[in-house]
Amino acid sequence: MTLDPDPSGPASLLGHARRGFTGTVQALKGDNALSSLSASELESRLIELGFVEGARVEVLHEGLIGRDPIAVRVENLTVAVRRREAMAVVVI
Repeated sequence: MTLDPDPSGPASLLGHARRGFTGTVQALKGDNALSSLSASELESRLIELGFVEGARVEVLHEGLIGRDPIAVRVENLTVAVRRREAMAVVVI
C-alpha cells in the first residue's frame, strides 16, 4: 500500500514490509491499524518502543503463521510487533 508521496520517496506501511526491509519512520497513524487499542494508545505504545519520526527500522524476522508477529530493529533495539499494529507506522 502506498500513501502520499514524499520528496524522499513513496511512503508505505511497516505492516506490509517483508523480511529484510529497511527504512525510516515518517509518521504514526494509529487509525490505520486494526488494534484493540485506541489510536492514541497505540501511537503512545509505539513511541515507547522507539518508533519515533526519523528512527531507522529493519524487519529482521517474520512469524511462521501468517508472517505474524514481526521482529523489527528500531535503531539499536529489537522488538516484536503484530502486523496489524505495525500498520500504524508509516515508513519511507
